[in-house]
Amino acid sequence: MQLIVGLGNPGKEYEKTRHNAGFRFVDTFAKEMNLTFNKKKFGGVYTEFNYNGEKIILLKPEKYINLSGEVIHSFMQFFKIPVENLLVIVDDLDTPAGSIKIKSKGSSAGHNGLKNIESHLKTNEYKRIKIGISNNNNSDKINYVIGSVPKEEYNLLNKVNKQAKEIIIDYLNMSFDNLMNKYNKKNKVGD
Repeated sequence: MQLIVGLGNPGKEYEKTRHNAGFRFVDTFAKEMNLTFNKKKFGGVYTEFNYNGEKIILLKPEKYINLSGEVIHSFMQFFKIPVENLLVIVDDLDTPAGSIKIKSKGSSAGHNGLKNIESHLKTNEYKRIKIGISNNNNSDKINYVIGSVPKEEYNLLNKVNKQAKEIIIDYLNMSFDNLMNKYNKKNKVGD
């Protein structure tokens, strides 16, 4: 069983913010796969599907991004999902808008959602897809990540979402090293 998690904040006011890049990515994948987030448990909304005989859970924690770890931990315990079967999709200030970085582990880099996951799982060795939202050094970080996104930048973020189905299906079909090799080289701004 696999757990694929998109991070974001619940509520209309956060829908188009940079911090909700993970939600938008899994929403796009769900739509393309004709899936509906129609189940609720442990402070999250989720859907399930089978792929190559394996059950896949697609989850959006709804306890705000800074408490994502609580929800993820509860799902992993309840469904007995090992940490090596967890994939987290998250916004990343250190990656240019319109590109992604796929990592097998790493620090939170100051991201409070990732800090909370690490705190609850007691490890930072879980897979992640980091969606670039760029880094505006002249801006207050909180207002930057939860502020509205200019149209040009939003179009760059949507470019990443258009690859959601391909990336997740590749994740389910190939080794993680091959996934990183394929997308970390390919997904630079302007590709």
